[in-house]
Amino acid sequence: MTATPDATRRRRSTVEVKESLRELRNQLSLLNHQVSAHLALKDVDLDCLELIAHHGPLSPSALARRAGLHPATMTGILDRLQKGGWIVRERDPEAADRRAVAVRAVRGRNGELFRLYAGMNTAMDELCADYSEEELALIAGFLRRATSAGNTATGDLANG
Repeated sequence: MTATPDATRRRRSTVEVKESLRELRNQLSLLNHQVSAHLALKDVDLDCLELIAHHGPLSPSALARRAGLHPATMTGILDRLQKGGWIVRERDPEAADRRAVAVRAVRGRNGELFRLYAGMNTAMDELCADYSEEELALIAGFLRRATSAGNTATGDLANG
């Protein structure tokens, strides 16, 4: 049975979306690599700093789970981030174990990150200005769902 023209167009469009997402991922990875290099951090350090800034404060073990990294690897990353003045480790007052530690980002360092991402942020503002509020809501919803799909696929691989 031959596919209908509509089905063929839809399949091509879906492939184009997936290819575009892969290209975007690659480009963002290259941008993050440049930002990391300017800050004298490893790419994984920057990834973990982003997780801490977005979801923190976090325990080192919770951060390791979110990042999909071994706890011993996380210790080295946290040591580098703390030495660079990007994070602080503090006693977690809400933990039953008084030795528990929470990691949080140092807010005063955000300016350096914003400066390095300023070109991309400006370009994104200009790009978004070309879309209506309804279109932006659709794009944001698609990206949230794509992120969720990626999260599920990552969990499946990690547990499989």
